[in-house]
Amino acid sequence: MPNNKLVIKVTAGAEAPERCSQAFTVAAVAAASGVEVSLWLTGESSWFALPGRAAEFSLPHAAPLPDLIESIQGAGGRITLCTQCATRRDITEKDVLEGVRIAGAQVFVQEIMGDGVQALVY
Repeated sequence: MPNNKLVIKVTAGAEAPERCSQAFTVAAVAAASGVEVSLWLTGESSWFALPGRAAEFSLPHAAPLPDLIESIQGAGGRITLCTQCATRRDITEKDVLEGVRIAGAQVFVQEIMGDGVQALVY
């Protein structure tokens, strides 16, 4: 496979459920396929970094977000919450799901500039 890392930035949350679900689904499928996945939660998707919030999300005929998150992390994928987005929502490291890190634009740029990286924004 020529590209060995996929970085996905999801900006959509419950207000754009199809776009949101698509980002998580693509991340989970890629991770299950052996691709190194980095999923960035920004904007309204930031809320899904909190325990219980993904369970509140519903979209007919779509996999539940908690299952997709578990699949991503279980396959070694990384989930990152944007620093500025977290700050605007008063979310701290102690608030987020286990395994979710908070990082900023510098880390995002480092990730997308690596060799063999593909980046998607939803």
